[in-house]
Amino acid sequence: MQRIGLTGGIASGKSVVAGRLAEHGAAVIDHDALAREAVRPGSAGLDSVVEAFGDGVLTADGELDRAALGRVVFADPAARERLDGLLHPVIRRLAAEREAAVAAAGTGAVVVHDIPLLVETGQAEAFHLLVVVDAPADLRVRRLVETRGLTREDAERRIAAQAPDADRLAVADRVLDGSGTVEALREQVDALWARIEEERLAEVDAGL
Repeated sequence: MQRIGLTGGIASGKSVVAGRLAEHGAAVIDHDALAREAVRPGSAGLDSVVEAFGDGVLTADGELDRAALGRVVFADPAARERLDGLLHPVIRRLAAEREAAVAAAGTGAVVVHDIPLLVETGQAEAFHLLVVVDAPADLRVRRLVETRGLTREDAERRIAAQAPDADRLAVADRVLDGSGTVEALREQVDALWARIEEERLAEVDAGL
């Protein structure tokens, strides 16, 4: 089984890469989705978040108000660190369970862990291959404003809350350029997949 780490700054094009890898047959474990699962209504994760940040981070229906929580943690590094400490262990456990299920299905699988905060959480050495999607910060700010409705200030704050681009690039085994068109990025993924497939078939032949 090949374990691939996928990361990139917010709005860099990482979701395009993850989607294309899934189309090629990779088992993509989306850590953002696991983060949402970790705080589903009735979960211990949600209880711990409410205990830490108060009822103001809940909607009227008792679900996590991600926008309200975001306004708190992206404005306060200490609050963000506290939130990470509550949720990251839960997310890692859920990810390990998903990976174990894929591994149990047989050899030859390609598992991609799509982790926005991969570098920040110290997981750079945990994978056979680390793929980073890179795009200039000013372009990512523009994308966040134009496609996600954030203010420029909020977009810049979210980018600043992540690791510097240089830190991600320093640990990357493969860098994909997310500054162009979606099609151009998908073509880069196709080329990457050809390499991954060669290695996967070699592992299958070797019985790994």
